[in-house]
Amino acid sequence: MGRGKVQLRRIENEVSRQVTFSKRRSGLFKKAHEIAVLCDVDVALIVFSGKGKLYDYASSHTSMERILEKYDRHVLSQGNNVTEEFPELEGSMSYDHIKLRGRIEALKKSQRNLMGQELDSLALRDIQQLENQIDTSLKNIRSRKEKLLMEKNTILEKKITEVETLHTSIGASPTEAAAAPPVCNADDAFVPNLNICYGDSDEPGTMTAPLGWTSSNNGLPWWMLQSSSNG
Repeated sequence: MGRGKVQLRRIENEVSRQVTFSKRRSGLFKKAHEIAVLCDVDVALIVFSGKGKLYDYASSHTSMERILEKYDRHVLSQGNNVTEEFPELEGSMSYDHIKLRGRIEALKKSQRNLMGQELDSLALRDIQQLENQIDTSLKNIRSRKEKLLMEKNTILEKKITEVETLHTSIGASPTEAAAAPPVCNADDAFVPNLNICYGDSDEPGTMTAPLGWTSSNNGLPWWMLQSSSNG
């Protein structure tokens, strides 16, 4: 009695799924090589793992790029799908233009996916790969941010050290320099008070009499007598 048809479904256990993928991938690549050698045909095989790792194979007498270019040319020559998708290129369409336009559209779609848009058309595997890309990007961004912050802190610490060294060389700290009283000349007692010297009057624009002077001396203000004596 023959075996019944086995229903294919996703392997739930991650370890078992990885082991099966490794075995089946090796067998698939072996079959691709056999048919390429035995039949002398161009064979290209591209496989992405669940985590996004690329595995590929191309016939030994050619390359993956040449096979893909041959495939693109064949697709373009088969139908009108390209002109339906890009009607503005009809009549002046070239292979390079269409190939470049297709890459631009693919990049735009990938960018929208990274922004969290147009996710409904993505399968679970595509969503997981997108999540891995975003996680990797965030790690790189955070690493760069930490490096810039460390460089900035190093520059600030260097400037602080330079300022402290300068203040030490002149013999006074910034706090001591700010707390020192202003220096006044001896003749400042005979000029209008600008409230900048010790002992000045509280009234701006006034003059302070010398010690021991009284208003009864000849009935004249002291500053008038001072002026006449100097003359």
